[in-house]
Amino acid sequence: MTLNLCVLTPNRIVWDSKVKEIILSTNSGQIGVLPNHAPIATAVDIGILRIHLNDQWLTMALMGGFARIGNNEITILVNDAEKGSDIDSQEAQQTLERAEANLKKAEGKRQRIEANLALRRARTRVEALDSIS
Repeated sequence: MTLNLCVLTPNRIVWDSKVKEIILSTNSGQIGVLPNHAPIATAVDIGILRIHLNDQWLTMALMGGFARIGNNEITILVNDAEKGSDIDSQEAQQTLERAEANLKKAEGKRQRIEANLALRRARTRVEALDSIS
C-alpha cells in the first residue's frame, strides 16, 4: 500500500507521486506517516521532509507551512521547498556562513528574530544535503 504525497508552494508543485512512507517536521516534533494513518492537520516547521520511495530515502528542505493527512493522501503546503538533490552544496554552505555572521551582528529583537529564522532556513538546506543517502 502507498501514500499519495503532494508538496506545494505558492508558485509550484514540488512533488506529486506515490510514496511508501514519510517523516515530517512539525511544530510539535517529527511524525512518521505510513499508509492508513489517522487523519490530521498540522503545522509544518522549518525542517527536513524524508520520503521513502523505491527502497531509498530522499530528502526535501521545507520552509514552514501546513500539512493535511487522511485517506492515504498527504498534502503539504509550504512557503518554500527544495529537494535535497537540487541544492547547490557550495551555495548552501555560503548562505549558512552568512546567516551565522548576520546573527552575530543582529541588534534589536526584530533583527535577531529575522536572523535566527534565516539561520534555521540555511541549516535546513545544508541538512537536506547531508541527509542524501
